[in-house]
Amino acid sequence: MKKKGIIIGVIVAVIAIGAAASYSSSSTEYTNLDMGRTHGTVSTAMGSPILGDPDAPITIVEFGDYQCHACYNWFHTHKPAIYENYIATGKANLVFVDLAFLGRDSPIASQASYCAEDQGMYWEYHDLLYNSQESKIDGGWANSERLKAFAFSLGLDMELFESCLDSGKYSKRVQYNISEAKKHGARATPTFVIVGPDNQQEQFVGSQPYSTFKQIMDSMI
Repeated sequence: MKKKGIIIGVIVAVIAIGAAASYSSSSTEYTNLDMGRTHGTVSTAMGSPILGDPDAPITIVEFGDYQCHACYNWFHTHKPAIYENYIATGKANLVFVDLAFLGRDSPIASQASYCAEDQGMYWEYHDLLYNSQESKIDGGWANSERLKAFAFSLGLDMELFESCLDSGKYSKRVQYNISEAKKHGARATPTFVIVGPDNQQEQFVGSQPYSTFKQIMDSMI
């Protein structure tokens, strides 16, 4: 009877240790996040770091996928002028919220961006993904090995990056962002929500030109 009690005690201890380890592992995902961060009606708590001045009067929320060709077009064709005239001047900032749904490599590419964020290189990695995008979705350019190669090219600590990516550390974070995008009716990428100083919002879909953003943002300032 005494032996049985010891065995049960050991089992309970093992379960308790496993539960604590599981909680510790999952909770690290949220350690450095502002869980109350919102822009307008959009929860951006799990999204990217803010690009630009956090106190800018306007926020551009982009729901995007790294394998999205229209997102690639917007990134290269229209974002530079928006950055130069609004983000760099403190009039607006930008948050990227993952709508990673176009292919099997989309969620892991988003997870990789947050593994890079762990080393202070989110936006550098984000930009590298859009500069490296290839035409075929799930063509291999954003698989695990290529994502690790991108990290290496940026000089990241590869032991830390690989451990983060292989563990799926940020899988729930990406799923949260996908749910938030869908909650706001985003069914295509890119979808944008522009939030003004009085929390007024404009939402639209597609690789819209600089002139569209300028018209909306100027009317909000």
